[in-house]
Amino acid sequence: METLDRQWILTRVDGKVSSIALDYRHFAAIARSIAASNPALVDRIETEKIPSWRLQELKKTLSWDDLRLFGTKFQLSVWQNLFSIEPRLYSYTEFAALCGNPQGVRPVAHAVGLNPVAYVIPCHLIVPKESMDKARTIRQSAESTLFKGSDLYLLDTLDVGEFAYGPDVKRELIKMQLADE
Repeated sequence: METLDRQWILTRVDGKVSSIALDYRHFAAIARSIAASNPALVDRIETEKIPSWRLQELKKTLSWDDLRLFGTKFQLSVWQNLFSIEPRLYSYTEFAALCGNPQGVRPVAHAVGLNPVAYVIPCHLIVPKESMDKARTIRQSAESTLFKGSDLYLLDTLDVGEFAYGPDVKRELIKMQLADE
């Protein structure tokens, strides 16, 4: 699959990945977090722009320990669960249950939306339950067709939900990741 033609802003704090984004909003949040805590605990902050193909390579090589994230204990827990999920689409309801919080769909969804590390922590794989239900119905109908249940053709017809950089970028990231697996 052809990769996205985008430049991603990669922020590292003391050599560990803290943010990957299309803009500097997470960089500002990181700076505020450092200023509010103990700035002496940080030696170096670096940013660089990377193309999508490097983003894909990072996804393959980074471990959870290679990340330095700034968030609440709850957010970090949700992001760690996101980092370790199997690469496929999940509903917010399904993902909240995976996080051990089946009644807390809204707080889990909010933490998903605040994910500072695009693609590497795959928040793009979480979509509305209604979309998963629609995909399931289409997939069952497609079993008797040429498509035989292939999911990538569904993306253009599904509401993928909210995303910081818009639904088209979310669809592109989903396609990039699922085609890469």
